[in-house]
Amino acid sequence: MNPGFRQRLALRYLCSGVIAHPTDTIYGLACLANNPLAVSQLIQLKRRDSSKGLILLASDIGYVEPYVDSTFTSDLVDGVQMAKKQPTTFLVPADSNTSTLLTGGGPLIAVRITDNPLVQYFCENTGSALVSSSANVQGQKTATSLLQLQAHFNKGLPFALAPIQYNNQASIIINLLTGERIR
Repeated sequence: MNPGFRQRLALRYLCSGVIAHPTDTIYGLACLANNPLAVSQLIQLKRRDSSKGLILLASDIGYVEPYVDSTFTSDLVDGVQMAKKQPTTFLVPADSNTSTLLTGGGPLIAVRITDNPLVQYFCENTGSALVSSSANVQGQKTATSLLQLQAHFNKGLPFALAPIQYNNQASIIINLLTGERIR
């Protein structure tokens, strides 16, 4: 990816907090997974129940490995290889040191690996997975425009890249332990 001015600016904001950006699925909010203050800010912005957990989004499994139980990494690699055609989020056992802000206090963590160029740019330039959540306040429809984003968050969101046309379908969610499709 050859980032433009807005993408480089988004990266600067991402390094210190929460941004809105297009993803491989729906328009989303993101912060760095290794920044607990930003993760807390994202939860507060969305008025999200902290027991729900969050999705880690990355361009490579290496970025999510610190959060996943190491005995389960090869199963995650296999799952990601099988799900190349459709964006798929996997629920996998979390590493015991993973923050409850990410897991919601449960034993599993949600991870999605994507070839999205913007996500790849963010991950490669921060050395971190992203925390990803839909661009909405809990219980409301996901924003599909900057105007809707502003209506959801007023001035609480420091930076936003505009959504793009294909951002309209949430990922499939599969529990990789049981094979159960959650969504």
